Amino acid sequence: MNAASDPIIAALDDVVARSPVATMVRECLARVLRQLEGSPGAMAWETIPLEERPVDPAKLEGETHQERYMESADSSELRSRVEERISAWRISVEHLVETESSVLVFGRRDDQPVVLKVIRNRGDEWRSGEILDAFEGKGVVRVYDYVDGAMLLERLRPAKSLVSLALNGGDDQATEVLADVIGTMSPRAPVSTAPTVQEWAKGFERYAVSATAQIPKRLLVEAHRVYSELCGSQSRPRLLHGDLHHYNVLFDSERGWLAIDPKGVVGELEYEVGAVLRNPSERPELLAEPRAIEQRVERFARALSLDATRMLAWGFAQAVLSAIWAAEDGFVVDADNPGIALATAIRPMLDGVVDA
Repeated sequence: MNAASDPIIAALDDVVARSPVATMVRECLARVLRQLEGSPGAMAWETIPLEERPVDPAKLEGETHQERYMESADSSELRSRVEERISAWRISVEHLVETESSVLVFGRRDDQPVVLKVIRNRGDEWRSGEILDAFEGKGVVRVYDYVDGAMLLERLRPAKSLVSLALNGGDDQATEVLADVIGTMSPRAPVSTAPTVQEWAKGFERYAVSATAQIPKRLLVEAHRVYSELCGSQSRPRLLHGDLHHYNVLFDSERGWLAIDPKGVVGELEYEVGAVLRNPSERPELLAEPRAIEQRVERFARALSLDATRMLAWGFAQAVLSAIWAAEDGFVVDADNPGIALATAIRPMLDGVVDA
C-alpha cells in the first residue's frame, strides 16, 4: 500500500505530529485496510477523521484518580490491543476518535452499528464492560462483548449528552431525565470486582498524609467524618454506576436517554446522586446556589423515594472527595473547583440535620 497516495492514511499524516496516539492509529488502519483490500463486500473508504477533544478537568473528575498510580500503557501495547479487538470482534472500521482515557472505534459488526472502546490505562473504567453487562441494558448502553480494558457497545445516535439541556434553561427537565435513568438501572447482584463506597473513602486518608494543602482542613475533616458515618448506616447497598452525571447520559433516537461509562461501585442509591449535584461544571450557579441544590434533591427524592437528607450529606462528602481526586491528578484546587464550591454551599444546609 502506498501511504502517500492512500486518502485514509494521508488524512492522518497532518495530525501525527500533534497526537501521541495518531501513529498507533495510522499503523492500525493500515493493517485493517490491507485485510480489507480485495475482500468480498469491502467498504468504500474515503476518509477516516481522527478527532482530538479538549479535556475539561471537572468533567474528568474521578476518572483518573486511580490511574495516576498506574503505569501508562505503552503505545505499542495499546496498538496491539486495538488491533486484536478489531480482529477478534470482526469490526468493519468507519472512523476512530481518541479521548483522554480511551480510543473509540466506530464501525459495524455484520450489519450492526457498534463502537469499540479500548481503555488506555488500568483504572476506574478497566472493567466497565463487566459493569455494563450487570445492568443488562436497563437504562444503560448495551454491551455486546467485553474483556478487561475493552468493550464492544451498541452505537447510540445522535448520542447527544444531557449537558446541553441543563445549560440551556432545562435543568429541571435534565434532573427528571437523570432520575428516570437511575430508576431504570436495575442491576443483577453486585459485580465481585466492583469496589464499595467504603473503599473509595481511602482518598481521604491518602490526602490527609500527603503534603498537599489545597483543601481547607476543616472541610476535609468534616467531609471524611460525614462520609464514614454514611457508609456505616447505609440501607440496601447495590451496584451503582458510580459516575452518573449529565456528561455520561446520552440520547438515542430509539431507546431514549441512556447512561454510559460506569465506574461501578457498591453503595446505597442515595450515593448515586452525588455526581449529579456537582455537574455540569459550566453552571457554577447551580452548584453553589442552595435553592437550586434543594430543588434538585427534592426532585430525586420524589421520583425515587430517596432520603433527601442523606443525598445532601453524600453530596457534601463526595464533593470534597472529588476535589481530592482532582488534586491527586495534578489539578489546582481552589474555591472555584466544582467540588469545593458545592461542598461550601451544602455545608450550612446540614446544620442541625446531621452531626457534621
